[in-house]
Amino acid sequence: MRLVFMYVWLCLGLTPGTPQAAAMAGQASVVDGDTLEIHGQRIRLHGIDAPESAQSCCLPDGKAWRCGRTAALQLQDFIGDKTVTCAPKGEDRYRRKVAVCFAGGEDLGSWLVEHGWALASARYSTAYVERQKRAEAVRAGIWRSRFRKPWEWRRTVKEKTG
Repeated sequence: MRLVFMYVWLCLGLTPGTPQAAAMAGQASVVDGDTLEIHGQRIRLHGIDAPESAQSCCLPDGKAWRCGRTAALQLQDFIGDKTVTCAPKGEDRYRRKVAVCFAGGEDLGSWLVEHGWALASARYSTAYVERQKRAEAVRAGIWRSRFRKPWEWRRTVKEKTG
């Protein structure tokens, strides 16, 4: 397990002993397409934004589908029973840890964006922008439908509710 932590630290340019390098690991529960919970700690995946669980997308034939719920289910299926290791990058405004997380050696943010289940959040990181371009080009995941970007969808919902 220590080798996994070292791999994560090195990939992120961190050194053991720094406050940011306090990696978390364990069985993860998927809260939604970009949020996990490990040992009771909520973790927001760094550099991505997935559709919200209640968000729908619209297929070319006009049929709506629950793309946010599907994104979360796809992430849960991918993780399965693998141990998830996360290297914290900071906290968000909701006091969740923001981290780059790995399962089976695969960066979860990268996997989600590349398979079209999340968008690169270039405002916070450009790490996944090229993967998003590839997913869009092959119409993977949500790219096969019309959708509002998650941050736009949240803003619309917030305006409607208060």
